[in-house]
Amino acid sequence: MGISTANLLLFLLLSSVKGDILDDYLRTDGVWILTRNKEFYSTNNEKECAEKCDAEINFNCRGFLFTKKKLQCLTLAENTKTTVVFHSEDAVLYEKKIYLLQCKRGIGKDYRGTEAKTWRGIPCQKWAEKSPHNPNFTPEKHPRAELEENYCRNPDGDVRGPWCYTTDPATRFDYCNIPECEGQVMQTGEDPTVECMECNGEDYHGNVSRTESGLECQRWDAQEPHMHGYTLKHFPGKDLKMNYCRNPDGELRPWCFTMSPTKRWEYCNIPRCTMHPPASGLGSQCISGNGDDYRGRIAITASGNTCQHWNLQFPHKHGWIPDRYPCKNLEENYCRNPDGEKMPWCYTTNATARWEYCTIPSCDGKEPDTPAVDQPEQAQATEECYQGNGVSYRGTASFTITGKKCQAWNSMSPHRHNKTSEHFPNADLRQNYCRNPDADSRPWCYTTDPSVRWEYCNLKRCNGNVQMTLPKPPQTTLEPNPDCIHSNGIDYRGTVARTARGRTCQEWSSQTPHKHDYFTPRTHPKSGLEKNYCRNPDGDVNGPWCYTTDPRKAWEYCDIPKCPPTQYECGKAKTRPKLCAQRIVAGCISHPHSWPWQISLRTSYGLHFCGGTLIDPQWVLTASHCLEKSSRPSSYKVYLGLHEERALETSVQKRDVEKLFKEPHRADIALLKLRSPAIITDQVIPVCLPKENAVLGGREECYVTGWGDTKGTPGEGYLKETGFPVIENKICNRPEFLNGRVKKHELCAGNIHGGTDTCQGDSGGPLVCLDQDRFVQHGVTSWGLGCAQPMKPGVYVRVSNYIPWIKSIMENN
Repeated sequence: MGISTANLLLFLLLSSVKGDILDDYLRTDGVWILTRNKEFYSTNNEKECAEKCDAEINFNCRGFLFTKKKLQCLTLAENTKTTVVFHSEDAVLYEKKIYLLQCKRGIGKDYRGTEAKTWRGIPCQKWAEKSPHNPNFTPEKHPRAELEENYCRNPDGDVRGPWCYTTDPATRFDYCNIPECEGQVMQTGEDPTVECMECNGEDYHGNVSRTESGLECQRWDAQEPHMHGYTLKHFPGKDLKMNYCRNPDGELRPWCFTMSPTKRWEYCNIPRCTMHPPASGLGSQCISGNGDDYRGRIAITASGNTCQHWNLQFPHKHGWIPDRYPCKNLEENYCRNPDGEKMPWCYTTNATARWEYCTIPSCDGKEPDTPAVDQPEQAQATEECYQGNGVSYRGTASFTITGKKCQAWNSMSPHRHNKTSEHFPNADLRQNYCRNPDADSRPWCYTTDPSVRWEYCNLKRCNGNVQMTLPKPPQTTLEPNPDCIHSNGIDYRGTVARTARGRTCQEWSSQTPHKHDYFTPRTHPKSGLEKNYCRNPDGDVNGPWCYTTDPRKAWEYCDIPKCPPTQYECGKAKTRPKLCAQRIVAGCISHPHSWPWQISLRTSYGLHFCGGTLIDPQWVLTASHCLEKSSRPSSYKVYLGLHEERALETSVQKRDVEKLFKEPHRADIALLKLRSPAIITDQVIPVCLPKENAVLGGREECYVTGWGDTKGTPGEGYLKETGFPVIENKICNRPEFLNGRVKKHELCAGNIHGGTDTCQGDSGGPLVCLDQDRFVQHGVTSWGLGCAQPMKPGVYVRVSNYIPWIKSIMENN
């Protein structure tokens, strides 16, 4: 009762009387594995190849490859558990099942797994070696026991199971902790209280706190020796207590960060329980919630693509292999939800569409949510107002009056509640959109701030019958204080018309008493050369000036006081951002000036090549690699307050770079000091910086912006944005993602299935995350493997690691 069909079948096959020779092998189509020890044979079929493997004398044959076109047989000393797997259209891989089992049957005399340490964590001595212990059992004396390497074996039929000689001179031999294969009866003398895990151990709550190599686990609430995002705050339901082994992220089995500075994390050796728990959820053709318990047989995506079989690696290579995830029920090519997506999905047989959601009816009779489809930019109108008390509001606003992001209605974190679609089926409680299910005075939502349960939404009541409006463009003209100047007063538009020595100014359009051909309203139409007011059309560092009416004095400076420092709140834009999270390669065009800290880093000729972020009126944060071509500050210009890359808006401010500073330990982060501070306006506002060593949890929705390469998607020349989650480094460094390339001072973000990403021209720009009601810059766009490629997220420098360096540079310069 409760044993999975797949594992029971495997057990019966291994236990049954020998039938077809291929029954001892697990078949996988379309793969090739890399192995050093191999032999080639010419055979007519797979059975003959299996006979060659069984008769192999050059090594222990763990499997074979058979190519149908060439009728070639390749016997192998390794299998998929010990080497690298590749795609090969014509090849079929057969692996001996006995070598795939990491568990024992009975006393484990036929155990052929790769466990190589004792139950106390002591590494095993190699069977062929004579130190520190001279063995009685050797490969030469017992060739049929397959005493390979230092793997645990039971060559003498010990009733306590597999054992090995140890590398501890004080302990000659000891037993290994090999779990019992599923479906087996517990042997006499076994300890029934030993801790075990079901499935992949996602619900394991035991007290094991050492890894499989014997390392002590780091506490989950500690950030030393390894910084990480797996905290109770970010994973409230994962029982991350003390330093116990857990599986919060759907790994193959429980794991932990270790106390060794050289080993970030490692799996824990927890035996599998002898029986699976009863299957949960509805095994029908409908879904409840996000469908993670769906076990139906739909195998077509919402767009009509046929699903790829889970046990195949083409046309799309992936890590969701059925044998690794026994409780996810990854059968055939049926739609499933093994990773907690919003609905069941599958990889497709269409080489151009890696994965897609499936359309499966809801068990409560409601129409299933239609998977999001990107809309053209001009069609993205949103309902920005509500009628009456807003019970009928169906727009997409998702922020409260104080700027807090709304909690999703189907989520119980951080606030548990009963306002769900089951209890309010007619309230359209989708995603985290503002709604009014209980007929309150206006739309509201639960907030993502644990300290504020709910708030009304930032929405206005409609005037008349207007239901749908596009957001109004923000005011883009600068309105400097007419009574004072910022910096050198290049934007001064006041009415002072006397020089510092009291001389009256000559009108700019007049040529008497002083003739001047260059500075006129015609030659400088944007410099405000009205009447005879003091101006600074040439950007003179000393400030505004004018030609005088005194024939003896051609021109003089004007005496206009400096404006006091502008007060501002970092990370708060005056124009609410769109917060586009579509599937900035395939992002969407931003609302103009909704990311007012975004700057354009340009050559001295004004050509955009990188992004950056205003973190202070006189300081910009960017990537070091953006400054590789020249170490001279005069080679760069910073443009602020722009939405279009052409930078023709009157809100644009241009600044020269006075100094540049690269991080001294060669991290890809740099600071630029502007020659004169930026003027804070509605279009130019610094972003907030994070606290020192702040760590993201791996689930935050963050946003990137830039004018970079759009790869043919709409929006060329306009600032684009996209939102996607941060990916914990532990996940991002998996072989199928970035394979250990991401360093601890970096972080990953992106859609692991591809579709959106930063690209060339976005480098140096910001990755910002919403914290309460303001945006905080957590990353500087650094590098990636291509743009928007599946399983290749973008990599960003972790800003929180460099707060002391940033503060030191700014304070000392």
